[in-house]
Amino acid sequence: MLQNTTYVSGLSQNKLQFILLVLVNAFVGGMVGLERVILPEFAKSSFGIDATFAIMSFVMAFGISKAVSNYSVAKLTKKYSRKNILILGWLFAIPVPFILMYAPSWNWVIFANILLGINQGLSWSTTVIMKIDLVGSKNRGLAMGINEFAGYLSVGLASYLSSSIAATYGFHMFPFIPGIIFVFMGLMISILLIKDTTHFVHEESRFSNVAILKNVWLDTSWRHKNISTVSVNGLINNMNDAVVWVLLPMLLINRGFSIIQIGVIAGIYPSVWGLSQLFTGKLGDRFCKKQMITLGMLMQSVSIVVLAFSSNWELLIIASIVLGLGTGLVYPNFLTVIAENSHPTQRAETLSIFRFWRDSGYVVGALFASFLSSQIGLMYTIFVMGIITGAAGFYAHFRMCCTLKKWWKDSECMTIPAY
Repeated sequence: MLQNTTYVSGLSQNKLQFILLVLVNAFVGGMVGLERVILPEFAKSSFGIDATFAIMSFVMAFGISKAVSNYSVAKLTKKYSRKNILILGWLFAIPVPFILMYAPSWNWVIFANILLGINQGLSWSTTVIMKIDLVGSKNRGLAMGINEFAGYLSVGLASYLSSSIAATYGFHMFPFIPGIIFVFMGLMISILLIKDTTHFVHEESRFSNVAILKNVWLDTSWRHKNISTVSVNGLINNMNDAVVWVLLPMLLINRGFSIIQIGVIAGIYPSVWGLSQLFTGKLGDRFCKKQMITLGMLMQSVSIVVLAFSSNWELLIIASIVLGLGTGLVYPNFLTVIAENSHPTQRAETLSIFRFWRDSGYVVGALFASFLSSQIGLMYTIFVMGIITGAAGFYAHFRMCCTLKKWWKDSECMTIPAY
């Protein structure tokens, strides 16, 4: 009887493990949040490195290592338990805060961020997969909303924390001390309290009527209308995040804003992004996810354009809030679209490939920001990124299909084949 109970999926049935995974994901998000705002001034004050080069090199190193690590999860889950992959991700994070605190050169900072990207790719991807394993199909959107809420709220809070520490104690060493606590807590919870979830997959597979994908890489990347469209939108979403991350602080510095003001704007965006997902994930359980994704991408588009052109403090705050809400609409629904269109035995692989493409957006965005800003300037580069984001939203609207028949009565869309 006890053995059968452990196989029962559902949020309420597995709430303790779910809460622990949410907590672990918050520590994962906190690690990257420490650097998000202060990196340009840290590079300049500690190493005499140009701010543009510093952010670009960070995003490139972080994005490549995270994208590759995401894809590696697809392979690792075929040989190792989810729990072991989660622990492996945290082991890569152990040196990161110490390297950032005592780095003798900028190359060491880049190395730390390669390790950070591996930590993010392995640990965050695995917590997503494990939560989906636990909750089943009924509250999958809510579960992903809570997951992303924890991760991105902690990014925003850690961003504000590090900028506040830097404003008081300087950019060297002190802003990275919280990272030691984040790594210790994340690793200990993963080792001592988290349980593996692979047996939930075996149980769900017995009753699943989702078709097996013919070629998981091709279907996730291009052929499957819902899954591949989400992959494209995920890439562009993180591409715009990279452009805002790289260029917006420099644009605001040029407009005379202080590091605290920039920290507030940069912190509001991921904090709203995280908080809103408590609600937007659940919306995706009740309404057509295609509409959530289209609306979210269009909201991002408008807010990025405002951020590009406005020098008004109140308007920048509003734009940051709207950008966070738009991103919050798409993020949990990206994941649930992948999950509901994937057979349980292929779900870890499709999610990992999607996350590979999504986080490749950081690399594409950094290259885009570097090249285009040198040609047309910071403001217009951000503007162009806003237009591309809007185009991705329309692409989702015209290519994706609604699969939740209870609430969305679009029979023509439902009859469009997956390929």
